[in-house]
Amino acid sequence: MQNDRLFSYYKAQKIVPDEEWDQLVDALRQPLPTTFRVAGSRQTANTLNNTIKNVHVPSLGDVEFEGQKIPPPVQIPWYPDGLAWQFNVPKKVLRKQPEFKKFHSFLVFETEVGNISRQEGVSMLPPLFLEVEPHHNAMDMCAAPGSKTAQILEAIHAHDTITSSSIPSGLLLANDSDNKRTHLLIHQSARLPSPALMVTNLDASNYPTIKIPVTRGKETQLAPLLFDRILCDVPCSGDGTIRKNMGIWKSWQPMDGNGLHSLQVRILIRAMKLLRNNGRIVYSTCSLNPVENEAVIAEALIANQDFELVNVSSKLPELKRRPGLTTWQPTTDRTCAKTFESYEEFMASSVDDVVKAKMTEGHWPPKDVEALNLSLCMRIYPHLQDSGGFFVAILQKKKSSNAKSQPDRKREAEEGATELPDSKKPRLSEDIVAKEEEDPIAFETTSEVEAGIDEAAEGITEEPMAEPIPESEKPTLPAARPQKKKALERGEGGFKENPYTFLSPDDPILLSCIERLHINSSFPSANVLVRNPEGEAARVLYLANDIVKTIIQNNNYERIRLTSAGTKVFAKQEAGKGSEAQFRVLGEGLPVILPYVDETTIIEGDMESLKILVETYYPLCDKFPEKFRKTVEERVAGSHIVHFPQGTTEIASLTHDLVLPIWKSNVSLTLMIDKKAKSALSLRLFGADITTAGKEARSEAIKKAELKEVE
Repeated sequence: MQNDRLFSYYKAQKIVPDEEWDQLVDALRQPLPTTFRVAGSRQTANTLNNTIKNVHVPSLGDVEFEGQKIPPPVQIPWYPDGLAWQFNVPKKVLRKQPEFKKFHSFLVFETEVGNISRQEGVSMLPPLFLEVEPHHNAMDMCAAPGSKTAQILEAIHAHDTITSSSIPSGLLLANDSDNKRTHLLIHQSARLPSPALMVTNLDASNYPTIKIPVTRGKETQLAPLLFDRILCDVPCSGDGTIRKNMGIWKSWQPMDGNGLHSLQVRILIRAMKLLRNNGRIVYSTCSLNPVENEAVIAEALIANQDFELVNVSSKLPELKRRPGLTTWQPTTDRTCAKTFESYEEFMASSVDDVVKAKMTEGHWPPKDVEALNLSLCMRIYPHLQDSGGFFVAILQKKKSSNAKSQPDRKREAEEGATELPDSKKPRLSEDIVAKEEEDPIAFETTSEVEAGIDEAAEGITEEPMAEPIPESEKPTLPAARPQKKKALERGEGGFKENPYTFLSPDDPILLSCIERLHINSSFPSANVLVRNPEGEAARVLYLANDIVKTIIQNNNYERIRLTSAGTKVFAKQEAGKGSEAQFRVLGEGLPVILPYVDETTIIEGDMESLKILVETYYPLCDKFPEKFRKTVEERVAGSHIVHFPQGTTEIASLTHDLVLPIWKSNVSLTLMIDKKAKSALSLRLFGADITTAGKEARSEAIKKAELKEVE
């Protein structure tokens, strides 16, 4: 845990006072505490949090290991409602000490089903400062692996309850440039099913304009979609994570941050052009390097002078933080023996010209740095609150931003760029300039696009924004798909993702699902979609909210790689021999469907029946208690919903109502949730994994232990 160039560089930056330097270094050398967040809708999270507080923590209060008392988990003081926890326990204690081993198993299973997010404490900060509400259109520009995306989704679904999910009017567009990481993101976000979610796989620094229809009088037009909230948790060198990523001690060198600076600037500037009036951007990194932090903010603020930093010093008062830096000294020297106070000093030095070409004036503090209020940025240091290192800045448009003339606004909306006088042009590095020439839409460096777009989601604008939609491409028609198909037939570029196609509300398979599950007429059947070119309900049906539907139907997917939209609600279930296949409601889709289901058709369950369903894959109907068995036998084969009321019995205690999907065949029942979710439920209710998979795992562990003893 020694890197002289890292120490030399950060001492030169004066990131902490001299008297705190040893404290910072000592903290960097300590193992990072384990932190986790209780996730899901707020009501669900509070219920689970009470279980941790009242059941698990008391059992861990007096644990000793090898003569040393082990501290129990404690709530992170600054996280709202005490929903985040921290504990510092060696791995050998988790493996060997029975009390902690049980708690660890609880964490693992609840994480698998999405009720707990194993997330570094400081990485929970950006979504909190974003302050997302259910009606907002939000964007996470660099979203994978998805823990922050999940936090934003929870805010979008703030009105959900334990037993049912809402269909919020807002949107979360989560994006990542890496295709593999995008699929990890989809898996993570699937833990909180949302009709308001879209996932794209695109370069955030060059994100294409998404258009939606707006109306003025009798005329419908396409206008750029602008966002209320944008998170820019950008790629960074990651030296703030050195407490858990030990390889950084050996590999760190100053060009890591220098090389990422330009990309970070491009991403933030693109976010500025995607934000609507009264919107908010949160920029964050897990780096301590001012070149990746304050320098990026300074360059972006100079590039777009309609923006300013927001003072959030009164938010999360128990969070210990330090203000942003106003001076820093970059270097290209691998040993960090020499840093440079100014760009001019650097350019006059004997540094090789090839190396000089990699640096720009934007790596250094601007001459008018004090006017930018960089001290309003936040720096989180490990020694302040036993955490990782982190940087957060909150930006918004100045309330006094001047409106443009209509021709200027229209050209910005359509082309995405406006020429500035030389005196006001941003200081862009060479690779930024090259990107700008390649695609001007990525670098709109002037002020707000049409102010009237702020009401676009509600279909209201003050003035015409863009081209009228031809009759053949009215919003009700997925006009982009035929264009994409023809382009691909011609061998042209474009993404080859399967298109999303909305079913007709009178589609026979959709009507069958609605009829079998007794779904009422208020269900938004016009928002059910499938993912195949033919538009057939072949395997899985998804549900999207209105804004997601609008986006899907009014954009060209040659430039937009859409990898996920909405949430799965129904899936094809192959029936027994000679029986016709049916569609069943999915466990992840049930909270979304439940508000529309006729309550009188939901089967009432009991704890004994739930235990049988949990511990056996296909229990026969005659194995269940008489009342439950008689009710089930009266139902037709297929998908059904069972409600288990809260209460305490001799078998277990259920702290809240539980609603689960089952499948009935001619002679047996099946609980239709996956193995991991079933194991998590078993641990929560019965204190042990009594599922078939759990029993098999225990049996295998015993066999391995016996073999080891013999050896």
